[in-house]
Amino acid sequence: MKQYGLVGKHIDYSFSREYFKVKFDKEGLSDHTYVNYDFTTIEGFAQLLSERPLPTGLNVTIPYKKEVIPFLDRISEEAQVIEAVNTIIWEKDGSTTGHNTDHTGFQKALQEAFTSIPRKALILGTGGASGAVKYVLKKLGCEFTFVSRNPTASQLSYEALNESLMKEVDLIVNTTPLGTFPDIEKAPPLPYQWISNNHMLFDLIYNPSETNFLRLGKNNGARTCNGHKMLVYQAEKSWELWNS
Repeated sequence: MKQYGLVGKHIDYSFSREYFKVKFDKEGLSDHTYVNYDFTTIEGFAQLLSERPLPTGLNVTIPYKKEVIPFLDRISEEAQVIEAVNTIIWEKDGSTTGHNTDHTGFQKALQEAFTSIPRKALILGTGGASGAVKYVLKKLGCEFTFVSRNPTASQLSYEALNESLMKEVDLIVNTTPLGTFPDIEKAPPLPYQWISNNHMLFDLIYNPSETNFLRLGKNNGARTCNGHKMLVYQAEKSWELWNS
């Protein structure tokens, strides 16, 4: 039996388990399973690494994309730059390698949803997923600024987002969990009155399919995209790595 899984916290809702269950059923992979490893602390992951048999491959989600790194033998070049891991493979010698497939998923979903390459962007949040967004925007030649509730010197606070700044950007990406089910009424505290049809809004959240962030933007004419396709594309890239 080949067992894959998702490492995270409070992940009963997870996309990955259902996605891979359906995939295994469709492809007749009856000897494959996918389970959730729901850990309250990173020590749960450390314990998992000491157990046998080990999983064949793992995905990693909030809040452990950064925290798993010290437990791995190596991480890929992309994961080093992004400073986050969402896919773990076991090499033939038994060692572990951490990869990041979020950037693959985000870039493909972004370019499918919006035909034009953004010039300037705001990245909302500074957690594990934000590094993949930064990686892609830098690759595409798009200027970006991080927005945080607790900004550093190079970041902006939400309170600093005035009309002039909002008009300068054409893409806003939400990498925070604000608006995720069941807290669907929440949204990043943006000045939505200054969002217009000149803006593109991308939310990494997929449940609900239209977050309050996206709805408020759409009401003002913005083009929007949720995180579902990004998840599909990153999952397929994980599958490719596990089987390479």
